[in-house]
Amino acid sequence: MPVSLLRPQRCLLQKRCRLHYWGDIDTHGFAILDALRARFDHVESFLMDRGTLMAFESLWGTEGSPIHRDLPRLTSEERTLYDDLRDHRIGRSFRLEQERIGFVWVASALGVEMHVRSCWAMSFARTSRG
Repeated sequence: MPVSLLRPQRCLLQKRCRLHYWGDIDTHGFAILDALRARFDHVESFLMDRGTLMAFESLWGTEGSPIHRDLPRLTSEERTLYDDLRDHRIGRSFRLEQERIGFVWVASALGVEMHVRSCWAMSFARTSRG
């Protein structure tokens, strides 16, 4: 959905709620973030940082047609990473799609403690007893 089709809700326009954007770490993901900030200047990026990109290097793909224009609404950290992607300083047209980022990494960033194995084991034990 194009950003221009988003209908601003009162809480977003009045900045009464936090608004996060989690996109692919590639030039298009940063362009969407920039476009969102044109309408909602308080949008915060989520897991669109160099640490996340580097942690999942083995899952990088290739961005078919990178964007090359300047994106003035990015923070300095976002702009540095965008420039490195755009100007091929990290590599040639790399991207990390957000759906490839591990769930435990996402939960940690959200501050959610994960007990996947213990929850699964308890659930399995309950259903196994009949």
